Amino acid sequence: MSAPSGHFFEDQLLCSICLEVFTDPVTTPCGHNFCYMCIIQHWNSKAICDCPLCKKQFRTRPELYINTSFSGVVAQFRHEGKHKASSRSEQQAAKPGEVPCDICTGTKVKALKSCLVCLVSYCQTHLEPHLTVSGLKKHQLMEPVENLEGRMCLKHHKPLELFCQREQTYVCALCSVLEHKNHEVVPLSEECEGKKKKLRKTEAEMQQMIQERRVKIKEIRECVKRSKAAADREKAEGVEVFTALKECVERGLKQLMERMEEEEETREKQAEGLIRDLEEEISELMKRSSEVKQLFLSEDHLHLLQGFSSLKAAPPTKDWTEVSVRPSSYEGTVVRAVAQLEETLSKEMKKLFKTEKKKLFEADLKRKQQFAVDVTLDPVTAHPDLILSDDGKQVSDGDMRKDLPNNPERFSVSVNVLGKQSFSSGKFYFEVQVKGKTKWNLGVSKESINRKGEITMSPDEGFWTIKLRNGNACFACENHTDVDLSLKSVPEKVGVFVDYEEGLVSFYDVNAAALIYSYTGCCFTDKLLPFFGPCLNDGGKNSAPLIICPVNQTA
Repeated sequence: MSAPSGHFFEDQLLCSICLEVFTDPVTTPCGHNFCYMCIIQHWNSKAICDCPLCKKQFRTRPELYINTSFSGVVAQFRHEGKHKASSRSEQQAAKPGEVPCDICTGTKVKALKSCLVCLVSYCQTHLEPHLTVSGLKKHQLMEPVENLEGRMCLKHHKPLELFCQREQTYVCALCSVLEHKNHEVVPLSEECEGKKKKLRKTEAEMQQMIQERRVKIKEIRECVKRSKAAADREKAEGVEVFTALKECVERGLKQLMERMEEEEETREKQAEGLIRDLEEEISELMKRSSEVKQLFLSEDHLHLLQGFSSLKAAPPTKDWTEVSVRPSSYEGTVVRAVAQLEETLSKEMKKLFKTEKKKLFEADLKRKQQFAVDVTLDPVTAHPDLILSDDGKQVSDGDMRKDLPNNPERFSVSVNVLGKQSFSSGKFYFEVQVKGKTKWNLGVSKESINRKGEITMSPDEGFWTIKLRNGNACFACENHTDVDLSLKSVPEKVGVFVDYEEGLVSFYDVNAAALIYSYTGCCFTDKLLPFFGPCLNDGGKNSAPLIICPVNQTA
């Protein structure tokens, strides 16, 4: 007989229990072959004797004998198996994190599949029987995993392939018809799909949170960048201011030293002149004294008397009794100098403060203008007397009531109009030209304000506004009381800035780059809308419109 094929050897000469080449092969009465020790150990572990392959049971344990006719075939197969073992040894060993083959001895090769029936993971070589042996083909294979015992039902020794939704646990097929008979049980794949949907949602939420935090990081970095730039500007301005003050102090010190040196020089010249006069008188007096002394010592009586008569009269001298050089007294000099310096510094400080204040307001206004928004007038809210431009940027009183629907949004008595845009968070800014008007109201209001009948424009009523009256008097309103803003000049263009979270509403004279007034500590809970009140035409005196202007940032 010809030798069987290699596939025949691989299929038929491996023990289905140990999955190795038969060692001392024996045949059961049902015709299946096993290693002698494998079948003996199998029967020893059970109360009944059966065939591991066909499950046929035997009343008594059959007598087993070594199948000697099989030994030659097994020997040939083992010889050929050496070549396969050599090939297997050439395969790369399982890396950390990869599931190793449970059958390999020595170097563990990476497993290709795991069997949920055998609870064993196989490499490509040891997996071959499961792909060719008819009994093993029925076993459930899966991608290689570790801890296969954890994937089996401990009670029924069946794969955990179902999920009980009621008890949120994994079950086998027997569990589903016994302990979990009336529960909602679904395949693991179905439950996984539901979990995957939740995971996708969670992942989307995580990505959204990540994106929000990246945006926040960018905001923080931009804030730090702006803060550093502002600090650099302030440092430069500080150096400029203090350098000017230092120069002023140095000038004052120099002037004090020069004045004191001039006074000292004058005093020294005066003293030198007096000393020179005194020395001249002393010289004359010494000559006179010498003549008198010589005459006094003369023994010639006639000569003495003649000399005495001819002795010149004493030279004229100055009365030095009251003459003196007063010592230098600088008491109070430093105090007076410091007082003068203080006055000078005060003037310089006022000049510098005025300049720096203007710079600060310009910088502040420039920062506010970065939050400029496009505002247009809402005709649905406009009082019937008002005339709005087609582009929604201008409003004035037409002195004639139009026949318009009295909808809830429309002002019925006060000639006002709101902007279309509403704001419930963040910062926003817009500018309005008020040039040529004698009266106007301007600011922001809550969306829920009363628009019917007479209204009081006070923060308590939901209005944060300023107003002009009589062409030159500007007012704000606090606690239902007008606050005179006492402006040096009437603004021609007003900037309105709102920081919703900060509770701040500020008004600026755009051309002068000066702050007019700020409402602080406001508590906003409603939507805010731009508020415009051009006031009555007043016989043409107040016919100029309020004009919403595009924002041109200051230099």
